[in-house]
Amino acid sequence: MTRTAQATGVTVVGLDAAGAPPHPALAPLLAAAGLVVGAARHLAAVPVPPGADTVTLGPLAPAVHRLAEAVAAGVPAVVLASGDPGLFGIVRRLRAAGLPLRVVPAVSSVAAAFACAGLPWDGAAVVTAHGRDPRPALNACRALPLVAVLTAPGAGAAELGAGLVGWSRRLLVAEHLGTAAERVRAVTPEQAAAETWADPHVLLSIADPDRVAPAGMRSDNQPAAAPAGGWALPETRYAHRGSMITKSEVRALVIARLRPRLGRLVWDVGAGSGSVGIECALLGAAVLAVEQDPGAGATIRANATAHAVDVRLVTGRAPQALAGLPEPDAVFVGGGGPDTLTAVVARQPERVVLTLAALDRVAPAVALLRAAGYTVEGSQLSAARLADLPGGSIRLAATNPVVVLTGERP
Repeated sequence: MTRTAQATGVTVVGLDAAGAPPHPALAPLLAAAGLVVGAARHLAAVPVPPGADTVTLGPLAPAVHRLAEAVAAGVPAVVLASGDPGLFGIVRRLRAAGLPLRVVPAVSSVAAAFACAGLPWDGAAVVTAHGRDPRPALNACRALPLVAVLTAPGAGAAELGAGLVGWSRRLLVAEHLGTAAERVRAVTPEQAAAETWADPHVLLSIADPDRVAPAGMRSDNQPAAAPAGGWALPETRYAHRGSMITKSEVRALVIARLRPRLGRLVWDVGAGSGSVGIECALLGAAVLAVEQDPGAGATIRANATAHAVDVRLVTGRAPQALAGLPEPDAVFVGGGGPDTLTAVVARQPERVVLTLAALDRVAPAVALLRAAGYTVEGSQLSAARLADLPGGSIRLAATNPVVVLTGERP
């Protein structure tokens, strides 16, 4: 954005949740502003120039309308918000309205809460119960050892505490952040449920190490979110040619064996329709799809676009096409012969998964994996699907059996 666009657009300024003075940029922005938008407490906390129009935030739509009018008229506008307005804040809504934005953040209430508690939070999951169903936030606290929750009236520490009874959690409730009344209290879920808390407040949910065995706790705290539409999707959800696609029943086991998640790189070699790699991407992994057929490559791109994931396509024949690719954490070999598998295990990924329809290829593949130092497991999958018969009867239609091999480095 150019300096001119910034001057005539909308600047969103965060007011520090920890009570620090406003950002130095705020004073000249206010001095030049023709419109200032914010909650009543924010408008009262800063020197709004006498000539500027103000809008007190309640419902957002009227404020967005006034901001759009200011942008169209070339009138500089300032929006005041709490903390970092890009963290579950007003920035998302203003961007969705098409407004040109500049953002000047302050310390977020989450950062301030962790600072008051003297805790690191680089591994924390941050969720919100504000303006939405609080159950996902509650379930995040149930699932993960360190979660910060932005609360709302009716979805605060009392309600979340009640939902955490029975889970081994210690709750820290941060109230009145940045004010003289600021306090952080450590309570049990039962105690939180019995209290009345000042709004707004931030809840920190921490797995109690004295009551939860370390072996039973997640260490990464950041699992990839499961895709809303599920995984092991029906073949009809993908474009493919001549049924050249990993069937959903097989795909379910393959993906389980690949263990895709955020922070891992998966190769999908002999990708075909790209269904395996795409579902790994839906689960948070970075994916490289290797496919020798340019036509299939176009199909992979179309399928990735349809499922809104980013899959990097490498067009070429394995094993030659594998040279120079970044090191994988897991590899699915859906096509290619022994030379491809040999090239894959030479890169020593943690896990190698392959599917074989021909039984005479199973023993050589197992021997190759073991020779490369992998522990090998295998299963033969035989699925039969419901199929309608005339007259309303139903039969079972068998799909081709497939052997799934998994090699894992000790």
